[in-house]
Amino acid sequence: MHMSNGRLDSAAKWSLCRLAPIALALSLAGCVTANPNVARTSSGVNGSFKTAALAPVHRKPLPYFRAPHATPKAFDGVASFYSEGAEVATGAHFDPNGLTAAHRWLPFGTRVRVSDPKTGRSIVVTINDRGPFVQGRVLDLSLGAARALGIADRGVSRVHGQVL
Repeated sequence: MHMSNGRLDSAAKWSLCRLAPIALALSLAGCVTANPNVARTSSGVNGSFKTAALAPVHRKPLPYFRAPHATPKAFDGVASFYSEGAEVATGAHFDPNGLTAAHRWLPFGTRVRVSDPKTGRSIVVTINDRGPFVQGRVLDLSLGAARALGIADRGVSRVHGQVL
């Protein structure tokens, strides 16, 4: 390598271009770790080992969004209500006194008749938000819808929903 006036000659540049990828590969080789999903067992013969890959764990996600063709006509489950927030998922201003509800995957604008089997009361709400994000609940009603249905004092209640 020859340096004159702070510049490398062509042979030095060529050497650096060949050595740079090797240096990079060696520095990255130190970052490699063993695969934790591999089990090793000794076969007992000559101390050799057999390697078996373990199956990955798959968790079932909550069904927040479904295809439009999967929309049911009726459902039963637990409903809760909410009264705070500035905007809903549609981008509209949240009106806590409106007859609206949040559902995980029913299309926005869907009208649902929600009835309380204990009291026999029913109301019609419009889906304008996503939720509830709690396992086991099917609807999040606005405070106005919960009051009209008579479940505001209970907080949560079993309901029946009928898509209109």
